[in-house]
Amino acid sequence: MKQHEIAALSKDELIANIRELEDRLADMNFYKVIEPPQNPMVFRNSRRDIARMKTRLRMIEQEEAASS
Repeated sequence: MKQHEIAALSKDELIANIRELEDRLADMNFYKVIEPPQNPMVFRNSRRDIARMKTRLRMIEQEEAASS
C-alpha cells in the first residue's frame, strides 16, 4: 500500500486494515512451514505495510491529543 493511500484512510479503517494484515501474515507464516511461498517478498512487504499503518495511526492519535 502506498503512503498516499494510507494517509487517506480514517482511524477505524487503519485499525481494520492492520488487523487484517496481521491475520494474513500469521496465516502465511503458518503455511510457510507446510509449503514454501512462491514469493517470499510478500512477508517483508506485509510487515512494512503494517508498520506504515501503525505509524500513521500513532500520528493521528498524537494530533487528537494535541487538539484536546
